[in-house]
Amino acid sequence: MRARPTLVLRACWLGAGQDTGQPEVAFCAPATIAPGRDAAVPLWAGFTGPERVARAWLGRWPADHFDEAEHYQQQNGDQHYDRGGRLAPEDLGITVGHGAVEMLMRRAAIKGLPGSRRPRPKHQTPTAGDLVHRQFTRPLPDQLWVTDITEHPTREGKLYCAVVLDACTRRVVGWSIDASQTAALVTSALDMAIRNRAAALGVVIHSDHGVQFTSWAFTDRARASGLLPSMGSIGDCYDNAMIESFWSRVQVELLNQQRWRTRIELANALFEYLEIFHNRRRRHSALGMLTPIEYELRVSAAEPVA
Repeated sequence: MRARPTLVLRACWLGAGQDTGQPEVAFCAPATIAPGRDAAVPLWAGFTGPERVARAWLGRWPADHFDEAEHYQQQNGDQHYDRGGRLAPEDLGITVGHGAVEMLMRRAAIKGLPGSRRPRPKHQTPTAGDLVHRQFTRPLPDQLWVTDITEHPTREGKLYCAVVLDACTRRVVGWSIDASQTAALVTSALDMAIRNRAAALGVVIHSDHGVQFTSWAFTDRARASGLLPSMGSIGDCYDNAMIESFWSRVQVELLNQQRWRTRIELANALFEYLEIFHNRRRRHSALGMLTPIEYELRVSAAEPVA
């Protein structure tokens, strides 16, 4: 019967402990050795310190192995610790069974040194400040617009849709559909909103930090039309929670209802959902169970004439 390979413990000598004066050994990754060597070391229970952990590997392990390790450390300095060097198996002559190194390290609360963590690059693109601060309630239309992009797969590939939503009436005032998510996608949706709404001057247009919304084309179009760009913090969906909630409803009520064959099929369904169902038929509890257009007409009728 073929013998099962055993593992050799590779240890790093760290010198004497500062408090107890006892030698400390840091156990590193095990290395597989050929079968036919000494049998695996019985596991000793009840050990506490690193020295007892080291001695638990082999009952007949002589104490001069500590002296050999210390001599190795004196010759090689700290490079075995700083650069990951290890004592060779031939120097220690200690064999253990599979999984024993991990188990003993876990029992003794010994962990390997973690690698250096590279900081995540921060967003360096100049963007607009947050003018909303998660306060999406507005008493009148055309005071705050929120915008975002969603995507959904078809058998031909993904389809992307950008929407501009009025925060007061929940009405979709602008939208755009395309096969790619470029700056032209969000700029077209913004153009539609500006054409549909005469009172676009001074409206806050709120978005996330997507590259489409930080592009020159989008920001220049917004500022040229008298809009005030606003962006939430990076990676925080709650800063644009209203449009995120809108897309979650679209996902449940339309996108996940079937598998779409072509982009044209999905684009037609999105058009019908946005213009016919959402704006004219879907009742919102936040609007007193009125549709967006009904609520807009009621608010406009109640607004005093200047």
